[in-house]
Amino acid sequence: MHTHALRPHGRLLMQSGLSVLALVAPISAVLFWLSIPNGTWRPVAIAQVVLLSICGLAYLAYTRTIIRVDAEGISERGFMGLVKDFSADEIGSIVLLDLYRSGALDTQPQLFVTGTDGRLLVRMRGQYYSRGAMDTVVDQLGVPMVRVPEPMTLQDLNRVRPELLYWFERRFTRRGE
Repeated sequence: MHTHALRPHGRLLMQSGLSVLALVAPISAVLFWLSIPNGTWRPVAIAQVVLLSICGLAYLAYTRTIIRVDAEGISERGFMGLVKDFSADEIGSIVLLDLYRSGALDTQPQLFVTGTDGRLLVRMRGQYYSRGAMDTVVDQLGVPMVRVPEPMTLQDLNRVRPELLYWFERRFTRRGE
């Protein structure tokens, strides 16, 4: 039996790193340029060390994020380091759909592994994982799959299946709308 290790796209790490660098480098240069002549550069240097430490921790957390899947179940170590293990007996179904991006016309695939009680166990978002990685989960688990044929908005998904969303994505909606 072969266990598949699925990791998020590496390009996101590079894009995030370049964005942070583009924001921090000019600000740091100006702060050092203004503080070195006055001799007040130490707080700026301390702030730089703290910022680099935070960036290092974020890098480490991203590189340790992984989903392991085989016929016996699925395991996820998330960005914050929380490890969740689910056996094949706990898994009820897989929901695969395309979700519109906020304010855009293009969609991204979303895969939801749900328990036998309908609660969300593992979510794979298209901006982090490839369609091939999602197909691997479907193939390995061998549980019933629900493929939603039409793309949905976040609001539609919230109305139809709010239990699939993270708590911060849920909106309070009136039933019957």
